[in-house]
Amino acid sequence: MLSPRALILRGPGTNCDQETAYAFERAGGHTKRIHVQALAQSPSLLDDFQIFCIPGGFSYGDDIASGRILALELTVRLGDTLRRFHERGGLVLGICNGFQVLLQTGLLAPDCRSGHRTATLARNASGRFVDCWVQLQAIPGNCVFLRGLEHFELPVAHAEGRFTTADKTSLQQLDAGGQFVLRYANNRDGQQTNPNGSEQNIAGMCDATGRIFGLMPHPERFIEATQHPAWAGRLDPHADGAGLTFFRNALRVIGEDAGCTR
Repeated sequence: MLSPRALILRGPGTNCDQETAYAFERAGGHTKRIHVQALAQSPSLLDDFQIFCIPGGFSYGDDIASGRILALELTVRLGDTLRRFHERGGLVLGICNGFQVLLQTGLLAPDCRSGHRTATLARNASGRFVDCWVQLQAIPGNCVFLRGLEHFELPVAHAEGRFTTADKTSLQQLDAGGQFVLRYANNRDGQQTNPNGSEQNIAGMCDATGRIFGLMPHPERFIEATQHPAWAGRLDPHADGAGLTFFRNALRVIGEDAGCTR
């Protein structure tokens, strides 16, 4: 059985594609970085992959709004292709700017009847770009990427990461549907580490199937213990970082779908 294959989307302004590809490869998968224009011209390229990942960065310079232009391109030119990919069991992961893109496309949360998005990621409450490590709490539910994770740390780096919904009803419906699977948690001193003012401390969410997942923190930046700023004297330098679990989980579920174990 061949190892699962992950397509890492590239585009103008993306800058985390190499690290994300390396994380999938460290987890045991095969990857290929493909430019969005190449994929739009040949959508059948996606047929050779089981995982589709939109990495972090500043796609198209975040003109208009973070992720908006790339989301429009995916919706108009690849919308049907991505829906078929998901329907056949493919996994979709959006990290930071990729999370912003997924929300803009409506793949994570359907649009309201009025045509407006149910949820989006707005400018941080501080009005500033944040770059720090945060404590996180996972409540995986049926989200395949978070299996086996509970409390852990990951770094964040963004200016527009404040999760907000169109109204309280939308927030309640998404929460009741078990889609809020990752939240910012308290640090060791009991202080909240929410870096952007997200509603209900939301750091990531999945779709109703648990196979599409978007998050603001960067798991690809913590796949080895030595990537943590306080690893010396605190972490085993040979241990894996918490982020590697995300990528191993993705590969594992593809193996389970194919009737094999990894």
